[in-house]
Amino acid sequence: MIYHLFYPLYTTHIVFNVLRYISFRTISAILTALLISFILGPWLIKKLKELQLGQRVREDVPSRHRTKEGTPTMGGSLVIVTVVGSTLLWSNLTNPYVWLVLFITCAYALLGFVDDYRKIKRSKGISGKTKIIFQTIIALTATGVLFFVLDFTPQLTLPFLKDLHPELGLFYIILIVFILVGTSNAVNLTDGLDGLAIGPVMITAGTFALVTYVSGHTEFAQYLQIPYTSGCGELSIFCGAIVGAGLGFLWFNTYPAQIFMGDVGSLSLGGALAMVAIIAKQEILLAIVGGIFVIEALSVIIQVAVYQTKKKRVFKMAPIHHHYELKGWAEPKIIVRFWIITIILSLIAISTLKLR
Repeated sequence: MIYHLFYPLYTTHIVFNVLRYISFRTISAILTALLISFILGPWLIKKLKELQLGQRVREDVPSRHRTKEGTPTMGGSLVIVTVVGSTLLWSNLTNPYVWLVLFITCAYALLGFVDDYRKIKRSKGISGKTKIIFQTIIALTATGVLFFVLDFTPQLTLPFLKDLHPELGLFYIILIVFILVGTSNAVNLTDGLDGLAIGPVMITAGTFALVTYVSGHTEFAQYLQIPYTSGCGELSIFCGAIVGAGLGFLWFNTYPAQIFMGDVGSLSLGGALAMVAIIAKQEILLAIVGGIFVIEALSVIIQVAVYQTKKKRVFKMAPIHHHYELKGWAEPKIIVRFWIITIILSLIAISTLKLR
């Protein structure tokens, strides 16, 4: 809105010309999201306590989590409201990709909200099967817009290989749906300790703020020999908003947490990051920088598969962050080390843009 209101004034006041630069608007989105989070955060925590929307701790988690019973949850709504608001303020709203990522974010947030609310009020959320069905419907809707409205090309980009772009045809639709649903659930599984999920989410969003900027810039894309997607650069602002909102949320979510993210935040942020990676045609890059999410999801899959076939446990508990808890690691140690791993993976992912 700010872009549309004030940028046309650059012809009379040169200072407004700065709004043409995506880099300036990305920084502005970060700061705006951070400020909104600081303003709304205390009010939301107070309101959630008044409404008694507190976390119910499962019986099968490590015993130290008992002290967290009743901590306000659904705090991801703060992140989503902040991200959406900041994006609308600073983005070029004629860009269809902006609306597509906002659709995924809000649709998955609504699904997560219903799940969280049912868990609190009925002690049981939406069943896993039902949740995946709705996630798939949302993903298919977004995929339909990509292919039939935005004329998206079904080509896959492979890191380190500049000339190999396999065209997957209809299989690419299946891949997109898998990435959207899989990433959404992987971030959800990671959200088990104070600040554990939001750290890698911010790092991944920051990485893709850079990736989308260069992917949407003709000269940079040509120089790096990566796929150019017209209009993709505008998603840098959305990614910046996630970074700012994440920092603001972390202020309240850091150990010991005053508020939990809940499914409303984890499902939507996972889906949003996946949609950004798909539009930028850097789906495999998402798997690299989001390696922690992949590991968390795989730990659950492996644990379930081995236990069902051999009645043995590979890990003390899954997802894997609980495994390290039961090994005696302090919660802050697990969190910070997972953040460090994500930073390393982010640097590796960024390096692949040049090593081709």
